[in-house]
Amino acid sequence: MTESEDALVIRHVAERLMKAYPHLDAALVTASVATAYEELRYARVRTICPY
Repeated sequence: MTESEDALVIRHVAERLMKAYPHLDAALVTASVATAYEELRYARVRTICPY
């Protein structure tokens, strides 16, 4: 994925989480998603299997 594709995915995930948990601060959700992304950025598996 290119950097812009990654940014789009991060934004999409953050938006989904904010809809699911509207009581949480949007900045906290966005920061948490970005942190999780950075920690897993170079993981060998980049596909998420939905539950």
